[in-house]
Amino acid sequence: MVSLSTWCRYLVHKIEYSFTLGWKSYKRGQISDRELQDAVWKNVFQGKLTYLHWSKGEAMAPTIGEQGGTLLVRKIPSADPGRVFVGDVIVMKDPDDSDNYLVRRLAATEGYEMMSKDEKDEPFVLEKDQCWVLADNEKLKPKVLNEAKDSRLFGPVPMTGIVGRVIYCLRTAVDHGPVQNSHYSMRKDSPVLEVELDVDDMVKNHKS
Repeated sequence: MVSLSTWCRYLVHKIEYSFTLGWKSYKRGQISDRELQDAVWKNVFQGKLTYLHWSKGEAMAPTIGEQGGTLLVRKIPSADPGRVFVGDVIVMKDPDDSDNYLVRRLAATEGYEMMSKDEKDEPFVLEKDQCWVLADNEKLKPKVLNEAKDSRLFGPVPMTGIVGRVIYCLRTAVDHGPVQNSHYSMRKDSPVLEVELDVDDMVKNHKS
């Protein structure tokens, strides 16, 4: 049973998400002043903060099984260093195919100095709104047959390409649990996980 304090924290997150999403649409000229208020309250009462995403491949093993996993993803309407943090497992648009999505771990954000193990590569600093993402599977080599498709292959990516943070992974019906993200994110996501996690629904939608 979800406690009252958890519901209150969850509601605060919902209001913040709904306002950010509505404001984003308003700034783009997609909705008017009057529609902004309606959009915010509609999201608060009808919308969810999460969605299910299927991920396959070896890149994020062992976090996500090599055979794939059904992921519960918290929506991020506007990604910036105040909403996603180094250490988070994120869902992002594929830099090479905007219709495809990749699941990777956020390794660095703007201001970080990046050093290469290859002495021929010059160090550089990530610019504003840039980030560096990596696959969890350390056995894969990024520059050999594109095994691990991450920033070691395609370089820095814009934060705007991040659409969500993975908060729970179901590998099989008996092997599932919360995803290890940054400490701050796990604390922020805990009320969302308590309210919106439905393992039975994840099992039903799982692709075995």
